[in-house]
Amino acid sequence: MIHLKKDQTKLMIAVHGWAGIMLGLLLYAVVFTGMAAVFAEEIGSWSSGHVESRSAFERPIDSAVRRLAAQTPPKYHEGVDLFEVGDHNLGVFFHRHETDPDGTFVSRGLYYRLNREGTIANTQFGTGEEVFGANNDDALSHFLVDTHVRLHVPNPWGLLLTGIVGLVMLVAAISGLLIHRHLLKDIFTLRRNANPVLVDRDRHSVAGSWSLPFAFILAFTGSFFSFFGTIGVPIVAMAAFGGDIQALNDTVFGNPGRPDPRPAVIGNLDRIAADAIARSKEVPTFVSIENFGRADAKVTSFHPPRDGDIEPVTLLYDGAKGRFIQTKPSIGTQPSTGGTLAAIMAPLHFGNFAGLLSKAVWFALGFAMCYVTITGMRLWLARRGETARSLEWLDRTVAVVAFGLPLALVAAAAGFLVTMPLGSATFWTPTAFLIASAVVSVAGFSLRSAMLAPLLQLATGLLMMALPTVRLAMGGPGWPTAIEAGQPVIAALDLAFVLGGICMIRQGAKARRARTPAAPLSTPVAIA
Repeated sequence: MIHLKKDQTKLMIAVHGWAGIMLGLLLYAVVFTGMAAVFAEEIGSWSSGHVESRSAFERPIDSAVRRLAAQTPPKYHEGVDLFEVGDHNLGVFFHRHETDPDGTFVSRGLYYRLNREGTIANTQFGTGEEVFGANNDDALSHFLVDTHVRLHVPNPWGLLLTGIVGLVMLVAAISGLLIHRHLLKDIFTLRRNANPVLVDRDRHSVAGSWSLPFAFILAFTGSFFSFFGTIGVPIVAMAAFGGDIQALNDTVFGNPGRPDPRPAVIGNLDRIAADAIARSKEVPTFVSIENFGRADAKVTSFHPPRDGDIEPVTLLYDGAKGRFIQTKPSIGTQPSTGGTLAAIMAPLHFGNFAGLLSKAVWFALGFAMCYVTITGMRLWLARRGETARSLEWLDRTVAVVAFGLPLALVAAAAGFLVTMPLGSATFWTPTAFLIASAVVSVAGFSLRSAMLAPLLQLATGLLMMALPTVRLAMGGPGWPTAIEAGQPVIAALDLAFVLGGICMIRQGAKARRARTPAAPLSTPVAIA
């Protein structure tokens, strides 16, 4: 039980309410898109029809990388990044580190995208940000992640904005905890036959109380990621390294040792990859090579956490000899508490430390947070019934965002499915989202409040149910083909969209029959 004085309780209630109202809709958008981003990899396979289940690092890559190195200018051998693209194909980025005239630290070089046979499918010159941007076959998954991470606002402002939203979420979680005088009682209290406002309050309290630990984790880790690169790194670089970000990266993340620029043939990358998989029990998510073709070359292999663990695995190899050196901490050269905490930030934020199980739990908790955010705003409006007319614009805005965002995301998925075979998905995926958002906005300020939410729910449900048919019509693999190829997630997501669409239609029909503006908002069903 938490006891505060009456005036302190009033203050906490005010802090809790205004924290939610000021940035509640942005918080809802960030958490909701985060629910989808948790399954970005699975959504990418589903939407693009990827049926390959064998990683590129489980196939021969050594000879292809050597051929690329031979045709790449030596000045771009400073670093080589290896990663998977498309349907488990290999992307190779030869680059060097530079500082642009405006002071921006970038990696610039040649990016090769290989096909399954190891030959070049595409070559691009540019910076790391350009290389790791959206491609035609991953435009949807990239769009979902980018929307969650920075709301498509240019750097660094998008990251700063989501970082501020994370701090607001932290304030709301702490103040929400403090205003519960009987927390253990509140988390089990559901008065189903009470006044609708009280029913909504109970549901808000129960969902918020059960998801409090998740709210703390999500808010803290999200703020860490947003502020780490935009504020933390520049400040530390300026204070300790004279503004040299490369020197900071070498010290904190690099591999110490005496420079040895003598030419040396790189070790066999196939053997290194096989050894890394055997040691970590997981295929690499990313492989980095420093000083390719030199005696001091180092190969770093990054892996997901082992079973039963939450910390990702990083393995370090001598690049010239192809010899394993050590299991490397994510930060520094020796294991530390700070390094471990930094390493587990990403798994805790995205919930990918235990495969689909942890992702499903994170999705459910994110769903609860979305429910808490929207019902909290509705309760705040309900307590100000005497000024309801002056706040009608806010009531409409809540409905537009709560039910319009799911519709716009489903529209983006539909736009991707239709245009991906045409090669224009990178344009039409965000464009479909913007078009749907504009239509929803017009509807929000044209229709009566009682009609708005049911109409948006019905439209979202119908479009969700149509997605599997659209996917098949545009040449996507059928269920037997996907399951035989080891990609049952394609069938699972088809089924999830159909069931989610049915739920949305039922909720919309129920709300339409009620036809009352006072009725509490139902929770939107997310795509995933």
